Amino acid sequence: MKRRDFIKKISTLGVGVGLVGSSAPQVFAGGSPNETIVVAVMGTNSRGAALAQGFAKLPGAEVGYICDVDDKAIKNGIDAVREGGQKRTPKGVKDFRQVLENKDLDVLAIAAPDHWHTPAAILAMKAGKHVYVEKPCSHNPREGELLVEAQRKYGKAVQMGNQRRSWSNVVQGIQEVKEGAIGNAYFARAWYANTRGSIGHGKPAPVPSELDFELWQGPAPRKEYRDNLIHYNWHWFWHWGTGEILNNGTHFVDLCRWGLEVDYPEQVSSNGGRYAYDDDWETPDTQITSYDFKEGKTIAWEGRSCNGQNIEGNSVGASFHGTDGSLVIHGNGYSTFDNDGNKLKSVTLDNEDALDTSGPGFDLDADHLANFRDAIRKGTELNSPIDDGNISVVLCQLGNIAHRTGRTLNCDVETGRIIGDEEAMSLWGREYEPGWEPSV
Repeated sequence: MKRRDFIKKISTLGVGVGLVGSSAPQVFAGGSPNETIVVAVMGTNSRGAALAQGFAKLPGAEVGYICDVDDKAIKNGIDAVREGGQKRTPKGVKDFRQVLENKDLDVLAIAAPDHWHTPAAILAMKAGKHVYVEKPCSHNPREGELLVEAQRKYGKAVQMGNQRRSWSNVVQGIQEVKEGAIGNAYFARAWYANTRGSIGHGKPAPVPSELDFELWQGPAPRKEYRDNLIHYNWHWFWHWGTGEILNNGTHFVDLCRWGLEVDYPEQVSSNGGRYAYDDDWETPDTQITSYDFKEGKTIAWEGRSCNGQNIEGNSVGASFHGTDGSLVIHGNGYSTFDNDGNKLKSVTLDNEDALDTSGPGFDLDADHLANFRDAIRKGTELNSPIDDGNISVVLCQLGNIAHRTGRTLNCDVETGRIIGDEEAMSLWGREYEPGWEPSV
């Protein structure tokens, strides 16, 4: 068997993740493994368009609906499906709730802003749909708890979009860490470096005619429209976004947790700030976060949104350090080193991940989407079931809470909840626009 086929096989079997448990889907769309799954994609301005094209290319899947609050984004999504080679043109709908009761719909794929991820996912599961939700799966830790509770109640397949859990060489590299290739792995580091510009100081402005701003806000308490918010800068406002640590850090903190085989930490600390510009950006552009675990292991995150100097020759990545050496993940590849820094092994693919807002292309998304499809059609175990993916998201959210409170957090290692700090726990959830509160 060729190495790539072997790694695909063990990935499907759930090496290190997705083993049989509470997140195994109980209800399969249509009942037949041979039937096409019909997908509605929510939020297609950027990442969602890549997802729409990915599902359009995926054998056994079809994009039936493009849902977005912006007419231009709907067109963007429909164009992406066409570029993916799908002959049937999906229907464009502004309010995703209008399609949830359609019996021909099997899946809601969510790539809307972060404040929508959990509320939309829960509504979809209540309507009997499976869910593919981009990272982070929630805006705050309480939403993550509700999302996991809903999955267990409704028994649907819910996969988070941390695609590296399905990348062949990453799977192999993580397995090497677990099998002792670098001895006892006790420390892992995750990083992201980019050179983003200033977002300036926004001004109140008329809402563009093509945008339903009321629906864009959805579950979030209402604020006035400003000219530097949509469609990307919402990431840097606590009201809607979650900062770089969840925007990009989720992927790499997740790899660190996966390789070290840890869940919730005992302690979390975080330092940094908004240093590069004087503008409306609220979340840190520079953040150093540390997680200590009861197993005697540590994870560190370094995020630099406005200084793109590489680490280990890469703008994004994760590295593992143990008693006998180190292993560095780079794109869909990895290298191992002894403790003197000598390279022992290198596994690479020509297609490396790029720094852009839409994420990796279909060639690197394909295995993750296929695993999700097979979970629905055949009951295959998910590579990133939501109860596991949510733990990595909570780690990143704890980093933000530690940053916002300015102190070290002590955590319950079974639940991740913060111990003995009422102010910090007040950031565990959020307020909602009346009538939009998510409930299981």
